[in-house]
Amino acid sequence: MTEIASGLIRRWVDGWTTARSLPEAEQVGQAGDGLRSACDQPGREVEVFALRADEEPESVARLAAAVATARQITWLTVPTLRPAAVEAVVDAAGLGLLHRSESFMTTDLTGHPRHVPLAPYEREVRTEGSVTVVSLRDASGEVAARGSIAVVGRDAIADRIETDPAHRRRGLGRAVMSALAESAVSRGARTGLLIASEEGRRLYSSLGWRHAADVLIARGPVVPFGRRRSVP
Repeated sequence: MTEIASGLIRRWVDGWTTARSLPEAEQVGQAGDGLRSACDQPGREVEVFALRADEEPESVARLAAAVATARQITWLTVPTLRPAAVEAVVDAAGLGLLHRSESFMTTDLTGHPRHVPLAPYEREVRTEGSVTVVSLRDASGEVAARGSIAVVGRDAIADRIETDPAHRRRGLGRAVMSALAESAVSRGARTGLLIASEEGRRLYSSLGWRHAADVLIARGPVVPFGRRRSVP
């Protein structure tokens, strides 16, 4: 494989916005260069996702130039098989690189390993609409680990898989992912998609998830008001 398919990235963005109850992402740039999502978070008001970084490298330069002069604090997320080339482009545009070791990962959920939490942890599963949230609670009832998954068609996008530092190295991440996969499959999903941190990649790889591309995340600089313009 010489490039990550833009359709796969689009499917992940659809699920990610669903998982976080965000508005549907909008097309941005020329000829489908990317998608724009309003995040409305402090320090992350907008996020732009590059769709064709490997197919057309110039598309990243166009997106990076727009992000560099955006009106709002904007992140640029770029899945790619050529991370060094992308890093050079975003650096030339004056963007600050936030993460260079994220991973776009996928798996066949029907074969996902099953793990149950050991005592004293108890599992709580809540589904509202397309999104399932799994929480593992300790003996006091406090949440020790959690995660969510959004089902969009036959895809399931896992998001915000977290374990409290005091409860790590007890298999809770594996138990959360197992419950999320089981729930997604029961609702018709077959393909799992996620973007993982370097630490998370080790967990997901041990569960059979495959690395599909590197993911670089950069942020635009703060531009003086008089020089700002919106991402097109």
